[in-house]
Amino acid sequence: MPEVYVTNFNKNFTGVSATAAGVARAQSADYDLALVGEPLPDLPAPISRVEAVRLSRTPPPGRPFSIWHVRRNTEMRAALWARDVLRRPIRIVFTSAAQRRHSAFPRWLISRMDAVIATTEAAAEFVPNVRAVVHHGVDIERFHPASDKVSAWSETGLPGQRGIATVGRIRPEKGTDLFVDAMLRVLPDLPEVTALVIGKVTRGHEAFAADLKKRVEAAGLSDRILFPGEVPTDQTPALFRALSLIVNLPRYEGYGMVPLEAMASGTPFVATDTGHYRAFSAQGTTGNVVPLEDTGAAAEAMQRYLTDDDARSAAATRARTLAIESYSTRREADAINAVYEQLWSEG
Repeated sequence: MPEVYVTNFNKNFTGVSATAAGVARAQSADYDLALVGEPLPDLPAPISRVEAVRLSRTPPPGRPFSIWHVRRNTEMRAALWARDVLRRPIRIVFTSAAQRRHSAFPRWLISRMDAVIATTEAAAEFVPNVRAVVHHGVDIERFHPASDKVSAWSETGLPGQRGIATVGRIRPEKGTDLFVDAMLRVLPDLPEVTALVIGKVTRGHEAFAADLKKRVEAAGLSDRILFPGEVPTDQTPALFRALSLIVNLPRYEGYGMVPLEAMASGTPFVATDTGHYRAFSAQGTTGNVVPLEDTGAAAEAMQRYLTDDDARSAAATRARTLAIESYSTRREADAINAVYEQLWSEG
């Protein structure tokens, strides 16, 4: 019987999916672990919710109960049904990244968890029963630097000699328009650079995305600011290590994995002051954090990194080092495992 059930009920591959996958890959060496719901990269095929509930009827050998690790409202609801209605011998661990007050129903769900893990100290202020603050980590084996960025960029088949990108859903909250505004300022002076707006346009944001493309076209930069859509997860690491700079300018972010994945790839970043970005920047040595919605400051930071090879190289080296020392998925998994072990010891 599995000791740990990792739930993933979202068919889309989101930031939550990425963090769950990274931790589960590390934990699979520590526990008999089952993925429940939708597939995740480099993990065994998932079991269904019905099968998870059935298997949870019997505690795993040597354990008083199994643990369901959940990260979304739908997953909390399923786990609560299994524990409180069907009376399965399980305990529920919830990871919370939001740095704002949850609405009423999620607050009730979270209050019913056996343990809550917050991803930052700020997130811990908005949820009860926090057992630990555990920063998300990055798979430093999967995301690693290129031996030669020029060659790596050439291998992508994309135009130009160097690349810069923003990654995330194309919508106002993610600040996609801020990135485009900054690119319209920066690119005319850097003819060798190609900018990528990577991400999915979801329902309700089609007009927003269309307007961005019209602005790019009006500036005569349609061949240098590209909208390739989503990049398959198995291709993301190669692209990240080929980029010279990653830029994420959201108006709000709970945590934010993209700059961290960039750091592990030896790619510095520019980001707005939200999520955990300021901590990632290590006082500006691995990346640059600018005020919210300050397109001018973002453009200035991008210009500096793209024109100063020494500054960019130093930031890239420091970024990779910090990712290894402080933000690996192995460190994250060990800290989460400690919460599991505490629950099991309490019996």
